[in-house]
Amino acid sequence: MNRRSMLAGMVAAGFDLEAQTTSSAAESVYIPKVQLVEDRKLLHDFMDEFSFVDLVTSEPSIRITHIPVVLDRNAGKNGTVIGHISRQNPQTAAILAAARAVIVFHGPHSYISPTWYSKPEVVPTWNFAVVHASGKLKAVTGEDAMRDLLAKLIRKFEEPNSPYDLAKLPQSYTSGLIGASSASNWKLNYWRASSNLGRSAAKPIKRAS
Repeated sequence: MNRRSMLAGMVAAGFDLEAQTTSSAAESVYIPKVQLVEDRKLLHDFMDEFSFVDLVTSEPSIRITHIPVVLDRNAGKNGTVIGHISRQNPQTAAILAAARAVIVFHGPHSYISPTWYSKPEVVPTWNFAVVHASGKLKAVTGEDAMRDLLAKLIRKFEEPNSPYDLAKLPQSYTSGLIGASSASNWKLNYWRASSNLGRSAAKPIKRAS
C-alpha cells in the first residue's frame, strides 16, 4: 500500500467509528471520536511505514528513546514490535522489569492555513496522523536471539538487493555490539490512532490557480 492511499484510508476510517469503544484505563492520548481510527490492517500498514518511533516508559522514571522498530503482525493478538536500545541507556531497567510501554508512531503533519479554504469563517488547524501502541516489554536474551532481531531490523531498512549481510561480519566484532545492546519485544495490548486530516474543512479546499 502506498503512503497516499494509506493516509486517505485513515481519513475514511475515522468517520465510521461510533459503535467502537476502547478501554479508558489504557488510553495514553486524548482522541476525539471523529479522529479515532481502529482499522487493524490500516494501523499495521501505518506502523510499518512510519517505523522510527518514540519508546516511552515510566518505570522507574519517565524515559523516552527514539529507535527504529519492526512490526511482526502475526505474533500475539494485535502484533508484536521489536527493537533495541543501548545497554547503557537507563531505560534498560524498564525492559528488565517487563514494564508497560507506549510506542508512538508519527506520520506526516503540516500546518493548514485558513486561506486554503473557500469559506472565510475558518481557523488554522494542524493535519497529522499518529498511532500509540501499548504493551509490556519483554527482554530478548541470548546471542542467537539478538542476532536474529538485528538481522530483522537490517532487512527491513536495507534496500531489497543490498549486498550487506550481518552474518558475514566477524563474530568477534558482532558479539561486542550485541553485548552493548538491550533488546526487547512488545506484544501490543491495544492501540490508539488519531487522524486529523482536513476534518475542519466545511467546504472544499480552494483549487490552485
